[in-house]
Amino acid sequence: MADTTFGSKGWTPERLGNLNGKTYLITGANAGAGFQAARTLLNKGAKVVMLNRSAQKSQAAVAELKNEFGASADVSFVRMDLASLSSVREAAAEVLKTAPQIDALICNAAIAQVPTQKLTEDGFESMLGTNHYGHFLLCGLLFERIEASKGRIVVVSSLGYNMGIKSIQLDDMNWDKNYHQNKTYSQSKLAQMMFAYELQDRLAAAGKSDVEVYVCHPGSSRTSLITTSGNLATRIMFRLMSLSPLVQSAEKGSWPEVMCATEEGLEQRALYGPTGRMEFVGPVGKGTLHPHAYDKAIMTKLWDISEKATGFNWRV
Repeated sequence: MADTTFGSKGWTPERLGNLNGKTYLITGANAGAGFQAARTLLNKGAKVVMLNRSAQKSQAAVAELKNEFGASADVSFVRMDLASLSSVREAAAEVLKTAPQIDALICNAAIAQVPTQKLTEDGFESMLGTNHYGHFLLCGLLFERIEASKGRIVVVSSLGYNMGIKSIQLDDMNWDKNYHQNKTYSQSKLAQMMFAYELQDRLAAAGKSDVEVYVCHPGSSRTSLITTSGNLATRIMFRLMSLSPLVQSAEKGSWPEVMCATEEGLEQRALYGPTGRMEFVGPVGKGTLHPHAYDKAIMTKLWDISEKATGFNWRV
C-alpha cells in the first residue's frame, strides 16, 4: 500500500525549513542525484562538503553552485576515492579537521554494472569495494563526529538489492567464480543496506539513540551512473529507457536522500524512495522493504567480514 504520510504528492523539498548552521557531507556529489541533493541543501542555507574522486569535476561543480547561489554559498570538496581505503582515511582526517559538525553523511556515490571483474587497489571486487567497503570505513571513521552532532547516516541503495541472489556470497565475496555485472552489483547494494540495518541494531543494543540511520534509493533516475561504468549494450539500453515514463529526473532522484537527511519522525527500519509505478518513479515516501535485506545471520557475518577487510573495528 502506498505511503500517504506526506500526502498525495509525497515528500518534496517544499517541506524543508531553513538549514543555516547545518553541515551535510555527500559522497559522489559532483553529478547526478548527489549534485542535485547539494543544490537543494545549499538553497536552504546549509553547508555542503562534497567527497568526490575527481578534483577537476569537483571544482567545476563548486563553481556552478557558487554561480547559482552566490559566492558566499558554503560548498567545498574533499578529494576521496571510495575504491581506495587509504584515500578514504585521508579524506576522513581532512573532514575531521575542517567540519566541526556533521548533521548528515549521505553515502550517495556508487559504481554500477562494471562489465568484467575488476579489483580495487586493496584487492576487492570493484563494486563491493567502492559501494560498500569504502562507505563502511568512511562512516566508521566519522561516526564519533556524527554522534557528537546528533547527526544521521543516510545510505543510498538501489532497487537492485532485490535482484540477483538476494543474499551475500560469503564464501566468494569477490565473485571470482561467477562474476556477473548485475548480480555482483546487486550484492554490493544489498551489502550497503545490511550495513545500515546492522548498525541500527548495534546502536539500539548500545542504548545510543543520538545517531539515526536511514536507507533510501533514487528509483529510476537520469544520472550518469550506468553511462560511466556499464558496457556499451547496457549504456544503450539505459539511454533508451531514460526516454520512457519509467524514468525521472536526477533532481527527483535526489529527493529521498534529502528527505532522509532532514525530515523528522521517519522510521529507521525502512526503505524510502519513489512509491509510484514499480517504485521506479512517483511520490517519495516509504517503499517496500523485503526481509532478506535484514537477514540477521548474514548481516552479522557481513559486518565481521567488513571489519576485517577494511581493518577498522567499530566502537559502538
